[in-house]
Amino acid sequence: MEQRRRRRNINTLSLLLLFFLTFTSTTATTSSCRRRAVKHLSTTQATSLESRITSKVIVLSIVSGVLTGLLSAIALAFLVRCIIKYMKQTPILKGPVVFSPKITPKSLHAALGNSIHLLGSDPNGKYHKTVLDNGLVVAVKKLSHSSPEGGATSKSVKRRLQKELELLAGLRHRNIMSLRAYVRESDEFSLVYDYMPNGSLEDVMSKVRGNEMELGWEVRLRIAVGIVKGLQYLHFGCEEQQILHYNLKPTNVVLDSEFEPRLTDCGLAKIMPSSQASIVSCYSAPESSQSNRYTEKSDVFSFGMILGVLLTGKDPTQPFCVEGASGGSLGLWLKHLQQSGEAREALDESILGEEVEEDEMLMALRITIVCLSDFPADRPSSDELVHMLTQLHSF
Repeated sequence: MEQRRRRRNINTLSLLLLFFLTFTSTTATTSSCRRRAVKHLSTTQATSLESRITSKVIVLSIVSGVLTGLLSAIALAFLVRCIIKYMKQTPILKGPVVFSPKITPKSLHAALGNSIHLLGSDPNGKYHKTVLDNGLVVAVKKLSHSSPEGGATSKSVKRRLQKELELLAGLRHRNIMSLRAYVRESDEFSLVYDYMPNGSLEDVMSKVRGNEMELGWEVRLRIAVGIVKGLQYLHFGCEEQQILHYNLKPTNVVLDSEFEPRLTDCGLAKIMPSSQASIVSCYSAPESSQSNRYTEKSDVFSFGMILGVLLTGKDPTQPFCVEGASGGSLGLWLKHLQQSGEAREALDESILGEEVEEDEMLMALRITIVCLSDFPADRPSSDELVHMLTQLHSF
């Protein structure tokens, strides 16, 4: 009995020991698994975080590289553009620049240094007559080219003027005065043209008003047609670009020995700092004098004023009496006479004669009034004017 009890106790102890060993082993295994799981989890999280950081760095590096490359390309392109623009700039030439085979730089320089005969002057400069050593007689216009403030003219303005002069030298038309040469010294340009023995239209009309010269209707109409043909060439005949005169008036129209007109200083008033004030005159269109807008129709208005001077013989700078009130313009006076049926009263008495000529003059007066419209759209183009005037007489 005692022996059985001992065996039970031994078996019980064995079972307890076996249970303890099994529990201990299970606990150790569980702890090891936990440690391995925690270690695996920590490693996974660290790897994921590192991967995210690495991706951000890569993205930032790519974006930074692209931006840096883009900015560098823009800066390089801007630098190259500036260099090309600088290289393409027209060099400012000094000394005589000659466009005619009849003139040499040496002869021109010598002629300008000698005493030359003063022909006249306007707000833009003075006209002189000089003779070259080969006997060629030329007219020289010296442009006063200083800025309005009295300082030196900027290089950009000099380049623009030089480019305009080269354009004038390339014009080829019977009624356009081509530039033969020019000389730049400091802020002064000397323009060389063919000498016109009859001077400017202003000179001729002044002699007519002073009874020093007679100018019949046929000659006056020829002058008008020549002027408008010159405008037609500037507006529609130039291959490179349309050219506007900007300052069409009798002083800028010269007459050859046969009274064929030629337009001078085409486009120069636009870029001459000293001529901005002289552009506005009684020959200026309302839109150019009021809002500084200038189109081909502004040239047409100026032509209308010249045609009015040729028809009436009057000086447009003088005040005209319109409906009993003085101070009116030539255009208003002509419109008033036309509306009141007294258009014939406007014509120059010295050219009144044959009935056919009077009819032509009255038709020309109607054309004048249309050209002097306050609205540019109502004025004819220079192309239309050529047809309108040539229909009055056979040219």
